[in-house]
Amino acid sequence: MSLDTALPACPQCQSTYTYQDADLLICPECAYEWREGEALEATSDVIKDANGNVLNDGDTVTVIKDLKIKGSSLVVKVGTKVKNIRLIADATDGHDIDCKIDGIGAMKLKSEFVKKA
Repeated sequence: MSLDTALPACPQCQSTYTYQDADLLICPECAYEWREGEALEATSDVIKDANGNVLNDGDTVTVIKDLKIKGSSLVVKVGTKVKNIRLIADATDGHDIDCKIDGIGAMKLKSEFVKKA
């Protein structure tokens, strides 16, 4: 690839800030790596929040709806910030975020009930 050729946008998050490292193209915004001409292989691995923003491990999210915890009288209130999330790519039950919430403890959340902070 020559220097005067524009690099393609990231196929995962559409960022235009991609850069090349050896034979890989890298997106600094979502950390996706691909080879030129390679199609996005598994879009199902991309986990997005309620607003459609791509989530990454270590992100901070905010809960957008009161969430009752099964088997308990506890509630995760709207506006609760959850730091340092971990994504679960192959979640079969829809709970694709693993996290620890202050005052409640470790739990799993659905990405449809959070927004990126």
